[in-house]
Amino acid sequence: MCGRLNIIDDPDVIELCEGLQIQIFPERQIFNRFIRATNQVSIVRQKSGVRRMENATWWLLLEPSETGFKPSKFTSFNTRYDKLNTKGAAGYQVYRKSRCVIPVKGFGETEYVNGKPIHCHDMIAKDGAMLLGGLCREWLNKDTGETALSFSVITLPPHPKLLAIHSKASPLMLPLDMQLIDNWLDVAVTDPSVFSSLLQPHIPYDLVAQQIDKPSTYRASSDTFIIPSDL
Repeated sequence: MCGRLNIIDDPDVIELCEGLQIQIFPERQIFNRFIRATNQVSIVRQKSGVRRMENATWWLLLEPSETGFKPSKFTSFNTRYDKLNTKGAAGYQVYRKSRCVIPVKGFGETEYVNGKPIHCHDMIAKDGAMLLGGLCREWLNKDTGETALSFSVITLPPHPKLLAIHSKASPLMLPLDMQLIDNWLDVAVTDPSVFSSLLQPHIPYDLVAQQIDKPSTYRASSDTFIIPSDL
């Protein structure tokens, strides 16, 4: 899984966002060293031919509440790769119609055994920033007219280089190939077979990793080490 995001106000993150040629910023971009599921995150999507950065709830499935919308009881901050082509699954339609990218400096993982955390690691891009691939969905409360935007991060099988950090899954890290990114964000691209190669675990960036005590305090408990990108 992808358990937390690191989106700091960093020149590399800003440069990456500028390279995405975002045309509309309806809301102020969110920066935070420790963003967890159900928090608001700045994502990039394309709507009506215009690339937009908008703030979305990190939980794909929402439901109406007295104060607007709230995360559904069904866990959906990540969407597994093997559910993207399963009819009836939460990600099936949005994978074809509403993909997004999440610009980040890095992400974090916690390994659990029998429901208990064993160790936590943070990883950041060694040079620059990175893009995670995700899905987004708009919600409308028919009674109040209120709208909301939500998203999930797509997760892949565990990557061999990350097994000692997290043995269950790895996030979809998109290579900085602008033609690929353009296709990913283009709502006119509805045939997901063009993205099949992305659904294999792959690390397109050199990562700097470090074990920490826990996500909320992120005190280092080891030296940093490099996880090299895949060739």
